[in-house]
Amino acid sequence: MRRSVLYSRSRSDPQPVAEVDAQPAPPADEAPPPARRGRRLLAALRHPGALWAAILALGIALITTQAPWSASAPRKLTQKDIDAAVLHTWQNKVMPSQATRAAAAVGPSLVRVEGLVEGKKDRKGQAEMGRGVGTGVVIIDNGTILTNLHVVQGATGITVTFADGTESTASVVNVRPEDDLAVLRAHKIPDDLQAATMRSTGDLMPGDQVVAIGFPFGIGPSVSAGVVSGLKRGFRSPEGGQVMSNLIQFDAAANPGNSGGPLVTMDGQVVGIVTAILNPTPARTFLGIGFAVPIENAASAAGQPPF
Repeated sequence: MRRSVLYSRSRSDPQPVAEVDAQPAPPADEAPPPARRGRRLLAALRHPGALWAAILALGIALITTQAPWSASAPRKLTQKDIDAAVLHTWQNKVMPSQATRAAAAVGPSLVRVEGLVEGKKDRKGQAEMGRGVGTGVVIIDNGTILTNLHVVQGATGITVTFADGTESTASVVNVRPEDDLAVLRAHKIPDDLQAATMRSTGDLMPGDQVVAIGFPFGIGPSVSAGVVSGLKRGFRSPEGGQVMSNLIQFDAAANPGNSGGPLVTMDGQVVGIVTAILNPTPARTFLGIGFAVPIENAASAAGQPPF
């Protein structure tokens, strides 16, 4: 049988594509073969209107396929998923320590206390003025501050500095010598002054973790961590010979300047006021034994109701 050559519809010089068997033209009422239908579709799509219509039809088909009502329901969160997320966070994120959180809780209530005192006389016989530095803690947001009596005793003027940097003069409004406590009232206070939260020592036990916060040697605020070493301890001051009882013994580092500062539990609540350290040497530095007045005594000195 004779074969004819089929050429492409390219505008370039005709090149033979393939030789096929010559077939008679199909009747008019018969559907064109697939290859011819494809060429007709391509020819139709060359018209801009037909092209845009095809794009629109394709978009509608995609939207219908991705419709929310046709999507599968999301998988429910299980306890296993929650446990895995918690474990991942625990292993990969550094969490703040308990001491860090305790210090942050009481930090806004911490106060630096300075007492202006007369020192040694100079060569002209005039007394030199010095500053004794201690610590205090706000217990009422009207500017009521607890500190040690020995921090401000004999001072001709008292200055307090709040956590936000606000400075103010202050006056002594009450004292309790048997517990070495003084209650101060600042003459100017910050607008957002926060009072510390106090907690009863009734359930305090040896081994409970605590932090001491203050200005040792004027440096601070400084934080040290330790534990309650004992309860109901007695202490005799090496300077005045004063005997104090019912004290909290602790081993968080404390030095001169920590006096009057708060002793804080891990939940950020004040259980005592740091008052003394035991050191049989003249160095007056910390050897691992510190004492704090229970907050019940301190609150009573400020006129606060008992727990």
